[in-house]
Amino acid sequence: MLITLLRAHLRPYRQPLTIVVVLQLLQTLGMLYLPTLNADIIDHGVVKGDTGYIMRIGGVMLAVSLGQIICAIGAVYVGAQVSMALGRDVRAAVFDRVQAFSAREVGTFGTPSLITRITNDVQQVQMLVLMTLTMVIAAPVMCVGSILLALRQDVPLASVLLVALPVLVAIIGVLIVRMGPQFRLMQDKLDDINRVLREQIGGARVIRAFVREPHERKRFADANDELYDISVRVGRLISVMFPAVMVVVNVSSVAVLWFGGHRIDSGSMQIGALTAFLSYLMQTLMSVMMATFMFMMTPRAQVSAERLQDVLGTDTSVIPPERPTTPLPDVHGRLELRSASFRFPGAEQPVLCDVDLLAEPGEVTAIIGSTGSGKTTLLNLIPRLSDVTDGAVLVNGVDVRELDPVDLSRVIGLVPQRPYLFTGTIASNLRYGNPDATDDDLWHALEIAQAAPFVRTLPDGLDARIAQGGSNVSGGQRQRLAIARALVHRPEIYLFDDSFSALDYATDAALRAALTRETADATVVIVAQRVSTIRTADRIIVLDQGRVVGAGTHAELMDTNDTYREIVLSQLTEQEAAA
Repeated sequence: MLITLLRAHLRPYRQPLTIVVVLQLLQTLGMLYLPTLNADIIDHGVVKGDTGYIMRIGGVMLAVSLGQIICAIGAVYVGAQVSMALGRDVRAAVFDRVQAFSAREVGTFGTPSLITRITNDVQQVQMLVLMTLTMVIAAPVMCVGSILLALRQDVPLASVLLVALPVLVAIIGVLIVRMGPQFRLMQDKLDDINRVLREQIGGARVIRAFVREPHERKRFADANDELYDISVRVGRLISVMFPAVMVVVNVSSVAVLWFGGHRIDSGSMQIGALTAFLSYLMQTLMSVMMATFMFMMTPRAQVSAERLQDVLGTDTSVIPPERPTTPLPDVHGRLELRSASFRFPGAEQPVLCDVDLLAEPGEVTAIIGSTGSGKTTLLNLIPRLSDVTDGAVLVNGVDVRELDPVDLSRVIGLVPQRPYLFTGTIASNLRYGNPDATDDDLWHALEIAQAAPFVRTLPDGLDARIAQGGSNVSGGQRQRLAIARALVHRPEIYLFDDSFSALDYATDAALRAALTRETADATVVIVAQRVSTIRTADRIIVLDQGRVVGAGTHAELMDTNDTYREIVLSQLTEQEAAA
């Protein structure tokens, strides 16, 4: 998964990657060359007292060191740019894929998990790439080169490497294998903390109202402790790794000095060769330690890459058409459902079954039913928040699955059951569906939505700040602003999903009266629980357990439909219902 992800997103950066490889190679070659020059100074300059030779070779060493510094800085600089660009591209790719998801896919992953994947998981892959680009060439070239040059200095002494390297690789391998499952658990626990935190912040008022702060503190503490336990287990493995590596490095150095001293004493080896051999030994073991850093990060990055690939590899169930159908030019505002059915994956029963509906411009069609009867699901089928599993939804005579999403959005204005406002101003939220709307257009929409009076009381008017989700305005104000946003969009079909529930009766009546005048030429579909909101509709559709059990006007349904009559009489008296 990790290789697949990197291959897909590093392809545009071949030239910078080549530069990093070249710079790393030059830096490593310089590091391999310096111990040989140092040995030459000791054996030919210091021993013979040749000051000129020492100065000449010393100058070369300074030049090589300066070149190393330049190459190292350049490699880290370019590598950092590439890794940050990779993180940016992966985040953008995951974001774009999530934006294309239907409610089904978002529910499958869960919002907290998606947030963790697009932030923490991307960061893990990004950091691995940065470490790899700064060490991937240096570590193997230094390891192989140091071994070869150490053999060149003294073959018998190189037997120390035959013992040290396998021990070092074995220690690191065992620890890395044990880290993999722990890192997967760590990412899952991060998801859990994210979920609990979002619930507690979003439900702060409910928690305080029921005095559940101790319970919620315990929930968060439990999730936090689980992450702590996993992190401690990983930390213990890491804490074992570095001392073990240093023990091998130090013991190897002592062994080289011990055996090398005996070989110098016997005349089989020169002092300069021993210092060079010791340098090559350290470089060999240091290259293994550099690789250890990468190996240490690889398991977690691998887990993160798998989680990212899960998102990138998931296709949305709402697929845009390859060859969109052009909307019919002479049909406007016509909505039709033909035997529309919808079933969630794995569900035994459909949410909607064989629903037929026809709504024409200038008509108000209302949908009512008991809780769980499928009203919101039906409305979500029209803008393709979900697709029908059977039947068809037609807008202006064309199946919505064959329309370009932009064309479909242009025709439909949706006010969802839970209106959401974005961080910004009132004006920026109202212009969400029509960026070219003037201030006069915004005030006109606010007047119709009965929101103008409270907006005028705000010090900044249209420029008043809106917090995330509209949390700094009341539920009724949030609903009215969402209705005004749909009005600014000026669609051909208005969809109101229980959008008047937070309004008092007087505001509800005034808003519906203003809407009737404003939407006289448009198609209006209203989902509502409040009978007073929909009793004047041209057609009322009654849903029960996902099926249409009645259709007609208020008076007709009161006389012929027991389900509708039961709903009405649960809210109104017999006299009020007949009025």
